[in-house]
Amino acid sequence: MTSPRFTHLDDAGNARMVDVTAKQPTVRAATARGFVRVAPETVAALRDGSVPKGDVLAVARIAGIQAAKRTPELLPLAHVIGVHGASVDLRMTDEGVEIEATCRTADRTGVEMEAVTAVTVAALAVLDMVKGIDRTALIENARIVAKSGGRSGDWRRDGEEF
Repeated sequence: MTSPRFTHLDDAGNARMVDVTAKQPTVRAATARGFVRVAPETVAALRDGSVPKGDVLAVARIAGIQAAKRTPELLPLAHVIGVHGASVDLRMTDEGVEIEATCRTADRTGVEMEAVTAVTVAALAVLDMVKGIDRTALIENARIVAKSGGRSGDWRRDGEEF
C-alpha cells in the first residue's frame, strides 16, 4: 500500500500552494456547521434582545459572510477564489446558537474552507458579544457537512440532517 500524497507538500516536504491553473471552473458549494454553547441566562438575553452589545445574531451573520470572502488572508495556502454566494444562518436553541454557512462559487477549487471560516468567525462574533455576560460561552463542533461540484463530486457527512 502506498502512502497518501499530500497535495500541499512538494517532493522535499515543503508546504506549497497547489497549482489549479489547468483546472476548468465549475460550480461548487460547501456547507459547514458549528455551535456556540452559552449559559441559560445568556440564551434568555439573546432571545429577548437584552445583550448589552446589541443584535448578536445580526453581527455574527455579517461577520461570517465577511470572513468567507477573506479566507485566503487567514489561511496561507488557500486560493483566492470568487465567493459568489455566502449565507450564514443562526438559530437559537435552549443550549446556545447553532450556526450554518453555505458558500458557492464557479471557480477552479472548492469553497469548503470559506464555509468553515464563515462558521467559525460567526461563532467568534457571538463569543465576543456575549463574553461580558457569560464567561462560560464556548465554540463547539465546527465542521464541514457537505460539498458539491468539482472533480470529487458530492459528499455529505454521515449523521447530518438536511
